[in-house]
Amino acid sequence: MKSFWFRLLVFLLLNFGALALGAIFTNDGVTSDWYQQLHKAPWTPPGFVFGLAWTTIMICFSFFMAYITDDLSNKIRVKIYLIYAIQWFLNVLWNPTFFYLHEVFMALFIISLLCVVICYFLYEGIKRSRMYGLLVLPYFVWLLIAISLNCYIWMVNGI
Repeated sequence: MKSFWFRLLVFLLLNFGALALGAIFTNDGVTSDWYQQLHKAPWTPPGFVFGLAWTTIMICFSFFMAYITDDLSNKIRVKIYLIYAIQWFLNVLWNPTFFYLHEVFMALFIISLLCVVICYFLYEGIKRSRMYGLLVLPYFVWLLIAISLNCYIWMVNGI
């Protein structure tokens, strides 16, 4: 079994890699004419909050994954890694779906699925230790906010 610090480094690389991939496929993203012309929710945070939030989330989630994958049977570890891979894929997929393809409803579906997956990690974390659950909580809360923002754009802009 690899050490905690090795697992933490791997998850930091994977999680920040997911953010980087999402950003690459975002195109112009928030600066694009398409996004600028959308009617956004009044509670949409300023742009810098997104970067700060995702940085915090990925650090906490990396610690969570490094902790939770310690001292597990191989069968359970494989299950956790599989669910993590689904989370990773959904996280990467949202940006190009929303910003590049402009498929707002599909992006809403993707981020809702991502939230369900994170709910699983939140449940498993709390079941093992409150500290583990607290490490996933920022991800879960941010996804609820992101779902509300995505849903508002879909409903108000009719796209």
